[in-house]
Amino acid sequence: MASKLPHLVKTDNGKQLMVRGKPFLMLAAELQNSSMTSGEYMDTVWPKMVDTNINTVLGCVTWEQIEPVEGKFDFTELDKSILGARKHGIHLVLLWFGSFKNGVSTYTPGWVKKDAKRFPRAKLRKAGGVLQIGDVLSLFHPESREADAKAFERLMSHIKEIDEDHSTVLMVQVENETGLLGDTRDGCAPAEEAFSKPVPSDLITFLSEDWESLHADLQINLKIFKEGLASSKGGNWEAVFGKGPQTDELFMAYNYAHYLDYVAARGRAVYPIPLYTNVWLTNTGEDSDNDFPLVVGGGGVPGDYPSGGATSNVLDIWQKFAPSLDFIAPDVYLTEYSATCNRYRHRNQPLFIPEQRRDEYGARRIWIAVGTYAALGTSPFGIDTLEPASNPFTKHYTLLKSVMPIILEAQRRPDTSVGFCFDELNPDGTDPSKPIVKQWGGYTVTIERCFVFGKPDTGSGMVIHQGEGKFLLIGWGFQIRAKALNPNATFTGFLRFEEKVVEDAETGKLRTGKWLNGDESRSGNYAMMPNEQPDYGGFPICVTIPARTMIAEVEFYHLEE
Repeated sequence: MASKLPHLVKTDNGKQLMVRGKPFLMLAAELQNSSMTSGEYMDTVWPKMVDTNINTVLGCVTWEQIEPVEGKFDFTELDKSILGARKHGIHLVLLWFGSFKNGVSTYTPGWVKKDAKRFPRAKLRKAGGVLQIGDVLSLFHPESREADAKAFERLMSHIKEIDEDHSTVLMVQVENETGLLGDTRDGCAPAEEAFSKPVPSDLITFLSEDWESLHADLQINLKIFKEGLASSKGGNWEAVFGKGPQTDELFMAYNYAHYLDYVAARGRAVYPIPLYTNVWLTNTGEDSDNDFPLVVGGGGVPGDYPSGGATSNVLDIWQKFAPSLDFIAPDVYLTEYSATCNRYRHRNQPLFIPEQRRDEYGARRIWIAVGTYAALGTSPFGIDTLEPASNPFTKHYTLLKSVMPIILEAQRRPDTSVGFCFDELNPDGTDPSKPIVKQWGGYTVTIERCFVFGKPDTGSGMVIHQGEGKFLLIGWGFQIRAKALNPNATFTGFLRFEEKVVEDAETGKLRTGKWLNGDESRSGNYAMMPNEQPDYGGFPICVTIPARTMIAEVEFYHLEE
């Protein structure tokens, strides 16, 4: 029966999600934090999701709601949401707000919150040796982990009971943005004791034997460890890794990974659908988008962002010591999008973006995740408070939905496609976007912003190499050109350039709409995929046609001496 459940399968390019025996691309979106605690409210949401062409909704299941009294479970509101999604042909990814949500424990039941002796809190170390009680459960007390695991196990059992024959629920996120805020590590007595003991031998062995495969961001923080490999066994955390916030973070990551693995394993044992957890990322360095202020915690110091969460500098630790999770997923708001996607394909794990910006800036970037990094899907946050007509994802998801089988096929083959976007011009009129250059099928292919006589507009999409000089173009606001790599080539041109129309969305079958070998190719120099309203800049001849299907196929050829 397990093979009939949603599951991940290996491809030559990573992994894909299989649903009811077919590969599936999640055109996803996440609700506001507590939206799915009310089935009545969700009845107003489902039609908007359908109109936005969203096929997968991410919504919470809170521990406090399903187990208000210890040992007594109530799935009434969850069942309403599952049935509502199913009725509207929408899948779900459930977010388990258990012990941890955004580095705190605000969604734990009242019987957990009020019993600090049985479920102790983490202690934050402050100036002068003062210990402050944190609003988060401590990792270092087994009753907290056991109670969380029991609740998660019961949740997964219930999902199996209500949904095994339907696969409405595709995946479950275990906890949410785990890590400790306000300090680099927990200062409670059991944590201090664990920190003073010898570093676990399984961690020492892993870092030693797997050194060459570790993420570069982790290697940077292990300089002292690397220098002292021969004498590392038997030392405590500071002796092996040095004194500082990076060692504290490594200590917390190791223990968080074990905690989540225990919880995830209990759920997987009763209903083995894909499980993952998500990450609150740092916001510093060259990969940071510094155009926005940090309203909430962030920055480059553990504790400003949740210390011990699966950021790239401890990602290997999570991948090794939380094997019950299928992958680790980054929440991408303030970091550079493409660099983050690349980081979270580490060790060839699949990419999923469970949270990201919901504006046009964010929508353009989903093509990078899907087209370049073979993402399982992307998910803007707070989708239920947008109307479909004003939601920028409506347009992008409509196009992706129409060509989903084509994209899924391309994702299975390495270096077959590339996704991209072009943003607004800088205030001084300069272009912040750089052309994308690829070598495919004997040609150097250049993808750049589409030419207009007036002010260039934004663009996004993907190019799929179909073999030799043939390429499928999906999107708008860009153009491509090619030059033969053959040193004897004296000319490179278009054999054909055709607008394509989706004939069958189930199979991805296309048919030719219009032939575009005239002005639309700037007399045979560029295959142009214009915007819907190209700016003619006062030029009296409207040589650029508005985008229509946003799908085209071009085939290049060349002549030799």
